[in-house]
Amino acid sequence: MATEDSTDRDADGAVAATDGAPTRTTFAGGHDRMEKIFKWAAYASGVLLVVVIALIFLQLVVQAVPALTKNNVNFLTSSEWQTTPSNMRFGILELLKITVLSSVMALIIAVPVAVGIATFLVQYVPQRLSRPLSAVIDLLAAVPSIIYGLWGIFVLAPFLVPLQKWLNENLGWFFLFKTGNVELSLGSTVFTAGIVLAIMILPIITSITRESLRQTPVAHQEAALALGATKWEVIRLTVFPYGRSGIVAGSMLALGRALGETIAVLIILFAATKTSIWSLFDSGYTFASKIASAAAEFDNVDQRGAYIAAGLVLFVLTFVVNAVARWIGGGRVNG
Repeated sequence: MATEDSTDRDADGAVAATDGAPTRTTFAGGHDRMEKIFKWAAYASGVLLVVVIALIFLQLVVQAVPALTKNNVNFLTSSEWQTTPSNMRFGILELLKITVLSSVMALIIAVPVAVGIATFLVQYVPQRLSRPLSAVIDLLAAVPSIIYGLWGIFVLAPFLVPLQKWLNENLGWFFLFKTGNVELSLGSTVFTAGIVLAIMILPIITSITRESLRQTPVAHQEAALALGATKWEVIRLTVFPYGRSGIVAGSMLALGRALGETIAVLIILFAATKTSIWSLFDSGYTFASKIASAAAEFDNVDQRGAYIAAGLVLFVLTFVVNAVARWIGGGRVNG
């Protein structure tokens, strides 16, 4: 005879308690095991990512230190770059100027345009047109960097020469438009590179901003309209605040892309005989293009270490950019 705490088995092998306790099947144990496996796999993935980044940083430091100890100038404040093993004199100041100028200019141009495009696609265009137009914008990200570089130097640069000359003649009193270290007629300036980079990062900002704006609850927008808000007021007071973190995240991701762009910048800009004066009409190397242009020197440990040291600065710079993005976004920046 069965007691109160005895159990009955059904045809499927499930075990049911007869004392009024919640039903628990034999499948629960399998579910628990899968959940634990998934949890530990997720933890391992997160830890692995941190470990890989830490190892990359450590390896860069280890390989850069020997060259830095043989450097005869200040690495952070010198504009010289001479990696002769017998007389190491290299600094990143010049690389930093060109990298920051071109990337920030690209961001200033691309962010308003990208946010405008994303707003147009989400708020104004019918759904049947929004998807194909979004696909066209996203296709810009599929164009190889070398194509952008060739288009920039052979098509865009000559077209921009008259504009650059006009800006230099009429706004030359402002430091960004002063006469730079190259001839304006060549078109190989930070101004040209910045516009090309802006086009390259446009789909990144547009895509993330578009998806962020689409997450704005419809109820919030309808409530604003019910209170008498215009379409622009709904976008400004409801949609933009809700999508703030997405806009910041997309912008900073795009900035990281611009900071590390290599081939396009290497084609457009070239080494200048004079140092940069923080003008958009300067030319020179960025961190990435300088490293790429000197691949032939990597067979020497000291010379390779100099370029790895420059790469280390770029590596740290990307982390600083990400930290600033999270601070601007109030700690809510996400992809």
